[in-house]
Amino acid sequence: MDATNHRLARLHRAPRIASSRMHGFSLIEILIVLVLIGVVAGMVARNVAGGRQKGLYNAAKTQVQQLSGKIEEYALDVGNPPESIDALFTQPGDSSNWNGPYVKEKDLKDPWGTPMQYRYPGEHGDFDLWSYGTDKKEGGEKYAKDIGNWE
Repeated sequence: MDATNHRLARLHRAPRIASSRMHGFSLIEILIVLVLIGVVAGMVARNVAGGRQKGLYNAAKTQVQQLSGKIEEYALDVGNPPESIDALFTQPGDSSNWNGPYVKEKDLKDPWGTPMQYRYPGEHGDFDLWSYGTDKKEGGEKYAKDIGNWE
């Protein structure tokens, strides 16, 4: 074989790889990676869920303020706050100066789908308007805390 053919033959041969380098991942290595992925996913999910609850809580605070403004607008038109919060979208029979509807019926539910609470006369002012927060019941702490127009 001459030198040219010898070089061509060498180029066409597949490179040899040492057999000690031809192994995949062990079961332990795969399990460690899966556990790490689970830990990271858990931390991300916890932060996302906390951010969502904070966002809904802040949205409820804004909604209570806006709805309080609509009740005050009603009071300016009619002379006093409504006996029932439903009077903001349905004209009461005894109200001649009613210029509503002041809100849509769906605006009377908080971000968690619970009806807003309303009391006239109020204990904290002319009227009380509040949401029960994430736990949908009286009291609570952090994002489950009640959100009232008196705060």
